Amino acid sequence: MTSAKPPVGSVIAPLTLAVAGQDKTITLGQPTERWTMLFVYRGKHCPRCKRFLNKLNAVLPAWTDVMDVVVTSADTQEKALADKAEFAWDFDICYGLTVPQMRALGLYVSEPLSEAETTDLFAEPGAFGIRPDGTLMLVDISNGPAARPDLEELLDGMKFNITNNRPVRGTA
Repeated sequence: MTSAKPPVGSVIAPLTLAVAGQDKTITLGQPTERWTMLFVYRGKHCPRCKRFLNKLNAVLPAWTDVMDVVVTSADTQEKALADKAEFAWDFDICYGLTVPQMRALGLYVSEPLSEAETTDLFAEPGAFGIRPDGTLMLVDISNGPAARPDLEELLDGMKFNITNNRPVRGTA
C-alpha cells in the first residue's frame, strides 16, 4: 500500500517526535524561528542509512548554520541510542515514527525481509524541507535504501531557496 504525497505549499499536519535519551519532543508543522530539514531513515538495521547519516554528521555544522536538522526512524529508543553511541552522531535522533505518521508524510513503508533485519514495519528514506511557518517546501522520498539526496547539493539548493524566498515547485 502506498500513500498520497504530502501537499507541498501546505502546512504539514503536526508531527511530534520523541528525542532519544532526552525528556523532550520535537513537533513539526507548527511555526518555528528557522527552517527545518527532516531526514527519515530506515533504522538500525540499514547500513546505507549509517553511511548517509555519517555523511550528514560530517557536514552538520554547515546545515545547522542555516536550519534545524531533525533525524528520525521507526526504531525504538534503545536502537536509536545504540546507533547514536556507536557512530557518535552530534545530532539529536528521534525514534518511534508510527505507520500513520509515515503515511502522512507520503513515505513508502516496508515490511522486514526477516527478523534479522527488524521486526516491525519501517519507513523508507525521505527528506523534507519545512519553512518556519510549517509549510512543506521540498519533498524527496525513496522506495528503497539506495536513492538518497546528495547532501552538498541539497544544502546548496536549500540555501538558494531560503535566501531568495523561492516559491514551492511541483504543484501543477
